[in-house]
Amino acid sequence: MSIIIRKAIAADCPSILELVKELAIYEKAPDEVTVSLEHFIESGFDKNPVWWAFVAELDNVVIGFALYYIRFSTWKGQRMYLEDLLVTEKQRGKGIGKLLFDALMMEAKEKKFNAICWQVLDWNEPAINFYKKYNANFDYEWLNGSILV
Repeated sequence: MSIIIRKAIAADCPSILELVKELAIYEKAPDEVTVSLEHFIESGFDKNPVWWAFVAELDNVVIGFALYYIRFSTWKGQRMYLEDLLVTEKQRGKGIGKLLFDALMMEAKEKKFNAICWQVLDWNEPAINFYKKYNANFDYEWLNGSILV
């Protein structure tokens, strides 16, 4: 098995979006993915991208991805915000998630971000255990908020 980890390109977007839908099903929210492919591509590969990603590829097929954007903390400065990390179900347990996360850590260091932040559902024990391997800190004090505009 020869896994390639590389930066995503626009041509990867259909595959990434299919994996996003797989993640939504896993997270019990299959109808919540409403972004169009066109908007997804524009947001990552237009003149002013708002997200970047790494993909895991096996035999020219994208089997995983890690997508991030830059978050700014008024207290700490620029931080990488990991929006999603997913390896397709058939390929889990083979160290591919670790390869993707390690690529994120290298990118964060190269871009001089001072941290990587993310959210994980409190019932997603496999993901929580994955992040614990990196000595991740979990903050149970803050509540997430959002509003549709």
